[in-house]
Amino acid sequence: MALEHARQTAPTDQKAPGPRRGRGGRGRDPERRRAILDAADAVIQRDGPDASMLAIAAEAGISKPILYRHFGDKGGLYRALAERHVDPLVERIREELHRQEEFEKRARATVGAYLSMISQNLNLYRFLMDRATSEDPRTRSDVGMMVRRLGEELADRLLAEGLVGGRVRAQITAHAVVGMVQAAGEWWLDHPEVDGERIIDDLTASVVGAIRGSG
Repeated sequence: MALEHARQTAPTDQKAPGPRRGRGGRGRDPERRRAILDAADAVIQRDGPDASMLAIAAEAGISKPILYRHFGDKGGLYRALAERHVDPLVERIREELHRQEEFEKRARATVGAYLSMISQNLNLYRFLMDRATSEDPRTRSDVGMMVRRLGEELADRLLAEGLVGGRVRAQITAHAVVGMVQAAGEWWLDHPEVDGERIIDDLTASVVGAIRGSG
């Protein structure tokens, strides 16, 4: 993902008197929120999953209280970042699942797309999946729901294409496959010495084998 440094000067946010927006007077200006999220992206990419709220606020040219005015608290920022980055990841995987190609090619393309996106955005991935989900229950719930929806959609595809018989078996197989890919991706991020093509080939073979074996 192309990340931009979105710096703004503090007086712009602190002096704007305007009408109070949202519950508790929290700022809800979409452009300003987008600029803060851009700043958060830049800091997380630079500093890793331990990036501080103070550093994010400084990058955006505002104070921590102003940052929280826009998102409520750090959990609100976590959820906004999850929506910004996890949604496109899920959508990319969904596109690969629905390609008009034979099953094995789609499986490889899907695995490759997932591994590519998480490895190219490693610090953001770690921030969201490790820190944000552990510190904020709502973020954990939101991300978990996205993953479960992906499993549901895969189950529907397996049934529609006759790859697995019976809805219960399709559900079990699909959610197991999604979990396997996610866990293997986590392992690979900790073992960068393993060649990308090797992990794609081996993980694809495991996915195809699991699905064919359940049919």
